[in-house]
Amino acid sequence: MSRSGRGKVFLVGAGPGDPGLLTLKAARAIAACDVLVYDYLAAAPIVALAPPDCEKIYVGKKAGTHTLSQDEIIALLLRLARNGRRVVRLKGGDVFVFARGGEEARALADAGVAFEIIPGISSAMAAPAYAGIPLTHRAHNTAFTVATGHEDPSKSGSSLDFAKLANPAQTLVFLMAMGNLTGIVEQLRAHGLADEIPVAIVREGTKPQQETLVATLGTIVGEVERNGFSAPAIVVIGEVVRERERMRWFDTHPLFGKKVLITRPRGDADALAARLWELGAEPLVAPTIAIEPPDDAERAEIAVREARSYHWIVFTSQNGVEAFFDRLSSGGFDARALGDVMVAAIGPKTAERLMAYGVRADFVPTRFVGEEVAAGLLERTEAAQRILLFRAQEARDVVPEALRARERRVDVVAAYKTVVVRDEAIAERAHEADVWTFTSPSTVRGLLENLPNAASLARGKIVACIGPITAEAARGEGLPVHVVADDYTVDGLLEALENMPGIVAS
Repeated sequence: MSRSGRGKVFLVGAGPGDPGLLTLKAARAIAACDVLVYDYLAAAPIVALAPPDCEKIYVGKKAGTHTLSQDEIIALLLRLARNGRRVVRLKGGDVFVFARGGEEARALADAGVAFEIIPGISSAMAAPAYAGIPLTHRAHNTAFTVATGHEDPSKSGSSLDFAKLANPAQTLVFLMAMGNLTGIVEQLRAHGLADEIPVAIVREGTKPQQETLVATLGTIVGEVERNGFSAPAIVVIGEVVRERERMRWFDTHPLFGKKVLITRPRGDADALAARLWELGAEPLVAPTIAIEPPDDAERAEIAVREARSYHWIVFTSQNGVEAFFDRLSSGGFDARALGDVMVAAIGPKTAERLMAYGVRADFVPTRFVGEEVAAGLLERTEAAQRILLFRAQEARDVVPEALRARERRVDVVAAYKTVVVRDEAIAERAHEADVWTFTSPSTVRGLLENLPNAASLARGKIVACIGPITAEAARGEGLPVHVVADDYTVDGLLEALENMPGIVAS
C-alpha cells in the first residue's frame, strides 16, 4: 500500500543526465515513492534519491535492446497503481518530448488510474546549451524546430516535411537521429539546404562523457563514420552552431571528463559529488570509511549532559556537531542547554553546521588543523579552565597535549568512531578513476584495506589530499601525492585540483 493509501502514477522527466538539472518537484516525488520504474537515461544519483525501501524496476530501452516492451511497461504501471502503490515512472529528458509519455498518460487516463505529469528538461534544449550552442540567436535564426529522427517504424512513410525543414533561417534539432542520419542529411540537401550549413552532434549531452562533433551538412556523415560517433546523441543544424567556439563552457573545465574517486563517508560525499558534476567530472562514490557510535557511548552522553560545566567546547568536524546535537535532542534539550559556553570549530564547514543548530562559533582558526586550534584556544583561555574536546575516537592528540601543557583542564570525549568499509566496488572504482581524493587519514587507510596494491596502482593516478595531515598519511602508505589543498576544505581541494599543472579537459 502506498504512503498516501491509494495508488497513483507520477510521470516524471529526469532531465538529460546531469542530476543537477532535475526539478525540485521531481526530486520530491522520487523521495516519496513506493516504486521507481526508470529508464536507461536516468542518472544514478537521481535513482539514488528514492527511499531505501523503494522497489526499483529498470525498464531501460536502448536501440535494439528493450528490457520490457512499451505495452509491458504500461501494464506494469497499471498493475502497480491498482495495488495501491505510489509509482514514479522516471523517463530521461522530458515526459512528453519523444519519450512515449503521452501513450502512458493516455493508458492511465483510460484505465481511470490517478496520475500526475512532472516535466523535465529536454536534451533538445540542454545538450546544445552544454555544448555552447544557443538554439536561438538574433544574428542567425527566427525559429527552431525539434523533430524525431526515429519515427514509428510501422508507418508507411515519413511525416516530416523536409521542404519546410530545409530552411536556413531556422535551427533544426533532431533527437534519436543517429541511425537515420544519412537519410535525414540527403533529404535536407535534396530540398535545398546548403552543404555549408554547420552541423553539431552532441553525444551524452550534459554528462562528463559529453562529446561534440562539428562539421557541415556536406561532411557530417563522413565525420561521424570517421570518428565513430554513436547514440545517444542529438543533431543540431543551423548557423547557431558557429557560436560554439565563443560560447563553449562545459567541456573547457580543467576537470571535465575526469573520473574522480570520493573516499569520504557516504553521508559526507554528496557535496563533493555535486561540485564535481558542476565541473564536468564524473564522481565515483566509494566510501572507504563509515561513521559509527563511539566505543564509550555513555561517556559521550554524560559530556553532552554536562556541557554547561565547560568554559569551551571544541568541535573538530561536522560529524562531531551532528553527534553532539543528536544526543542533546534525544535528552529533550536544544542549543539553550549550552548557556554561555564558548564554542570553537575547526573550520568554516563545521561552523556552518553549528549555525544550523543556532550556535555561532566564537573561534574558527584561519588554518583548519589541530595546531591552529590549540594556539587559538591558548590565547582565549586561562589556566585551569575546562575544555571539552568532542571529536573522532581515533583523532590525533595534538590539541589536548598542547592545552594540557599550559595547564588547561581538557576532557577528550569520543563523539563517534570511523570504521573501515569493506566493499568490492571500492577497488573497482579505484581502478576506474583518474583522480583519487582523500579528506582524512582514515580515508587513506580505508582504501588500503580494500586495495592492498594501492601504492602500485596509484602511479597512474592523480592523488589529491585535503590538507598536509592527510597528505602525510598518504605518503606514509606509499602513495604519491600530487595535490594538497591550501584551504583545507572540499572547495579548497577542488580548486587545487583545477590549478594543478597538467590537468586538462579530456
